[in-house]
Amino acid sequence: MASKKSSFLVYLILFLSVTALSTFGFDISNPLWSNNGGSWVLQHSSIGISAMHMQLLHNNKIIIFDRTDFGASNLSLPAGRCRSHRNDVSLKFDCTAYSILYDVVFDSIRPLLVQTDTWCSSGAVIADGTLIQTGGYSDGERAARTFTPCDDDCKELPEYLSVRRWYASTQILQDGRIILVGSRNAFSYEFFPKNFLNSISPVNYYLRFLRDTRDPREENEDSRTYPNTGSSVMLPIRLTGGNQTDNPEAEILVCGGAPKGSYTKAELGEYISASRTCGRIKVTDPNPKWAMEEMPMPRVMSDMVLLPTGDVLLINGASNGTAGWEDGRNPVLNPVIYRTYPSDPVPGQRFWVLNPSRTPKMYHSGAVLVADGRLIVGGSNPHRVHNFTADPCPTELALEAFSSPYLAARDSYLLRPSIISIETPLNAIPYRGSFGISLMLGQYRRSRGIEAVMMAASFNTHSFSMNQRAVVLKVARVVQLSLVAYKIEVNGPQTTAIAPPVYYMVFVVHAGIPSQAVWVKVQ
Repeated sequence: MASKKSSFLVYLILFLSVTALSTFGFDISNPLWSNNGGSWVLQHSSIGISAMHMQLLHNNKIIIFDRTDFGASNLSLPAGRCRSHRNDVSLKFDCTAYSILYDVVFDSIRPLLVQTDTWCSSGAVIADGTLIQTGGYSDGERAARTFTPCDDDCKELPEYLSVRRWYASTQILQDGRIILVGSRNAFSYEFFPKNFLNSISPVNYYLRFLRDTRDPREENEDSRTYPNTGSSVMLPIRLTGGNQTDNPEAEILVCGGAPKGSYTKAELGEYISASRTCGRIKVTDPNPKWAMEEMPMPRVMSDMVLLPTGDVLLINGASNGTAGWEDGRNPVLNPVIYRTYPSDPVPGQRFWVLNPSRTPKMYHSGAVLVADGRLIVGGSNPHRVHNFTADPCPTELALEAFSSPYLAARDSYLLRPSIISIETPLNAIPYRGSFGISLMLGQYRRSRGIEAVMMAASFNTHSFSMNQRAVVLKVARVVQLSLVAYKIEVNGPQTTAIAPPVYYMVFVVHAGIPSQAVWVKVQ
């Protein structure tokens, strides 16, 4: 009886809310995001380290790494724990932390012990939720580190990699393995885990493309790679309409960077304007061509983060100079939304400039999307060591949260879905199968549409989010169960190539407003 009374009260309150809105003249048919530029909240003025690398885990905690080669951090390890490493270039014996676990829900931090230098490392989360972090600098350049959500610290596998992997890239593959590509002067790729069963399998594979595209002076023409760093992202894969196939359309967006010669000039104290262009290409077309657009402002070393709505958020970075030590100037404080749809928007409506942060986020900053729809933003250390007095861009130890406009949309408490349960066989989204999502929704606006979106958590560092992926699933049917309860029937992805077998955040998006996500494995 108590359960039925509680449900009735919820329905009654929501019904009265709708009635009240009508009485006071709110027009819920108008666009919901107008006059809303998002909001910033300072979560921690200092987490003790600078957030150079970040990875969200499926328990809603973020593992964050700094470098280990600059001296002691501002956060002590607990209970007198220390690291002892004879090959460390700074401190051979050290009792401070260079990694933390940040609990998004409880806004708390826990220091972690990491033995080797993670600077410029890469990472990916495999099917069971374990983070595989690879490479780094000095004593960490050939290390592999593993971290599962229930671990106390990272487990390290020294000398696991075949060659030095510093500034490498990592991608989860459709068979669940990880491919590691490149590094400085490493023109090869290899896999994790290694194939120990085949003794004649090579430890790595030569990739001539990496050598052919190398520029020893790091000044590629109109470069978007380090140090003239731009950012890129694969736009959401939409398994809707005629695109629900084994080979759906895939589109890449690349934004920002710096003109040729920018790095050389920055090293000499001249900081020229960064690029303001974006290029978009549908790589699945038989004859793909770039479509070029211009951002509202120039931007170098920014981050591009996919949002549940299908849009892209550009955040962090500078408007002059390049990445690298002391080589950037004039921080860009305003995030910008890139409206992914439609492909041919009304002029001037593709980009939307949002409210600024008060904190510059330059070289070695980052941002990750979390399950409640916010972005956690941190880092920024454009100096060779920690420098807390540099003006205007000191080493930054703070952690901020940015709420995109959709979290404060007008009438969002009526139009924002709330997932009750995801009904899947074996507690996993099936390939080539269907599943149900039960949800609460104060008012269903059929004309606004409803979508189910799977989003993979990424490893963010150096203006790039490895393994970032959004898949928009087909909603086959919407069934109203009661006044404010609905069930949507959703088709899962067709293949592991479209959605590798890992954990995803599943959002329901209605009227451009996403629910809080629920973590579900795809298998």
